[in-house]
Amino acid sequence: MANRWLNLLVDVLRSATRPSSRGTTRTPSRSTATTRPSSTRRGASAPARAAGYPGDYTGMVRPVYSPSLDGEPDPGEVVWTWVPYEEDHSQGKDRPVLLVGRDGAWLLALQLTSKDHDRDAAQEARHGRLWMDVGTGAWDSRKRPSEVRLNRVIRVDPRAVRREGAVMDRRTFDRVARAMADARR
Repeated sequence: MANRWLNLLVDVLRSATRPSSRGTTRTPSRSTATTRPSSTRRGASAPARAAGYPGDYTGMVRPVYSPSLDGEPDPGEVVWTWVPYEEDHSQGKDRPVLLVGRDGAWLLALQLTSKDHDRDAAQEARHGRLWMDVGTGAWDSRKRPSEVRLNRVIRVDPRAVRREGAVMDRRTFDRVARAMADARR
């Protein structure tokens, strides 16, 4: 019985790491969600994606709000992409990010989480992580409240964006932009 479960797990892992042959990646059926061709994923493994990562952005961010649900990632949108871990850029995970601007060919992003950091805010601050509540949106199919990390700006290759999740409303985006500027001073 255990062998059967192990074989099933191996099959699931293989299919999850295999590039999609269907041509599209499905997103939640919301008016703000779109379908993005899977060719933008490039099927690259995490180390391959990290090899071209120049590091987190440390310059001054000029926030831009220009969402356009046209299949291309734009500032003001929440998208899903691979995000390198802060302590080791060769590792990371797929997660939602809020696009806030550009650095040449790179998009600039802030990572989102559904984990509530209000209860451990002091501990997070001691470790240099500052979070802000942004509420719910179509980027989370379970409608969980989200938080955005204000003081880590990640560079995102537009070709590595897996899918668009939603447009963040302008008022919330502007609050995030102000809080990000304050957190990075």
